[in-house]
Order: sequence, then C-alpha cells, then structure tokens
Amino acid sequence: MRLIITVVCLSLLVACGPRLEPAAPGSAAPPALETSGESEDGAIATPDSLDRLFEDSETYVAARDALVDRFIAPVVEDARVVAAMRAVPRHSFVPAGALGAAYRDFPLSIGYGQTISQPSLVAMMTELLALEEGDRVLEIGTGSGYQAAILRELTDQVYSVEIIPELAGIARGVLDRLGYEDIHLDRRDGYFGWAEHAPFDAIIVTAAPDHMPPTLAEQLAPDGGRMVIPIGPVGNVQTLWLVTREGDDVQMERVLEVRFVPLTRAAE
Repeated sequence: MRLIITVVCLSLLVACGPRLEPAAPGSAAPPALETSGESEDGAIATPDSLDRLFEDSETYVAARDALVDRFIAPVVEDARVVAAMRAVPRHSFVPAGALGAAYRDFPLSIGYGQTISQPSLVAMMTELLALEEGDRVLEIGTGSGYQAAILRELTDQVYSVEIIPELAGIARGVLDRLGYEDIHLDRRDGYFGWAEHAPFDAIIVTAAPDHMPPTLAEQLAPDGGRMVIPIGPVGNVQTLWLVTREGDDVQMERVLEVRFVPLTRAAE
C-alpha cells in the first residue's frame, strides 16, 4: 500500500479558523457501574441506571436549533448533516450535571478521561466522510455515543468500537433508549479496527493516535474509502487528516489543527 501526503487545507475549514478541542482534565475515574447483563453484541454490559435525561422538551429543541443555526449551518454545506445535528438530542449523551452546557459549542467531560466533542467539529468531521445511505461506516472511540447517533441519521450501516468498558456500557444503554438499537457496538482496541465487518466506505476516529494505524487504512474500501482522523502527540496540537484510498494508494490531505484526547490502547 502506497502513502501519498498532500498538504492542502479545505477552503471551508480554513475560513472557519482552527478548532481546538481541549483534552479532558485529568481526574480519578468514577466508581465502576453495576451492570445488568450483556448487550446483543455479546461483549458489553449495560448499566442498571443511566445518569442521562431522555426527555426532549421544547426548551431543548429550541436550544439545539439555536446551536445549529449559529455554529453548524455556517460551516457545513451538507443539508443531511445539518438535519442530523438538529435531530439528535445531545443533552441525552452528557451527564445530568452538564445539561446546562449541552448545547454550547465546546467539548464536555463524560468521565474516564474522555470527552464528547464540540458540535461544530462533529458536524465538520461528519461532512468530510461524505456518507451516502447504505454506506458502511466505522467509528473508532464510541465515547458518549453521540457521534454514532449522528452517523446513524445518515446511513443504516454504523459500526462503533470503544475500549473503555464503562463508556461502552453507557453508550449502549443511551443509544438503545433513543431508538438506535441497530448501531453495532463492540468493546475492543480501536487501533485494529473491526476486521470482521471490513471493508468500510468510511472510518471516523474520535481520539488521536500519534501515527496513522495501518490496519485502519487497510480496512478502507479500495474504491474511494474515506477516513477522518486526528494524528499527533499526546497533550499537544494535532492535525486532522482526510484519508482516501484508491486501490493500493492511500492519500492524506491535511484539514486543520485540533486537540483530542489520546487514543486509548489495550494494555500489552
């Protein structure tokens, strides 16, 4: 497989200026959750109770519309992505204590050293995938489950992996409560993708490795598969790349600077 690097910024994103996504502050992990069995995926135990709010009141709808109108619509051209951002209740993916900030355009801590990304960045990364209905998409780093839900609004073939068992369980529970039971979720090391379901038309990585995992590039469809991935050092500014594959050629196009939490790996 041959790698071609193109240092070109997309004009839409350059016009918006750099988006820096701060890593979650270091903190002790919350206590382990009591669980009530495994999910249909066979590897994820869901919590008995969820610290989430599932009511979507007129107040939350109005706040979501205001967020989209102010921060999403000006930077995203794909009407389907804009509609998805209006449809998915972000407040249901954040801890109840963070509800007041659910519709502000910045990342929020979801515990375990992880964040839910800022909405405008979620929208821009999703648009870069250029998803069509029926595309098979893989998300590396389920986290809160919010990005997976956005993807499900665009295609019915959504696969997502999360290495932190507590987050995987919460995300599975939240997605099921919101009607996204058909999102395929598994607990595994995202560095290695999900080979059993490859090739993927698109892959989105929501945490930053310090290099491009070769396995992920190999799992892209060889006829135009796309991947959006932040790459860079831990605790520093990273680069968001748009990766495309044509046959054995893999081309990387620089998009903008970001700051994500590091990609968590399985202990060796």
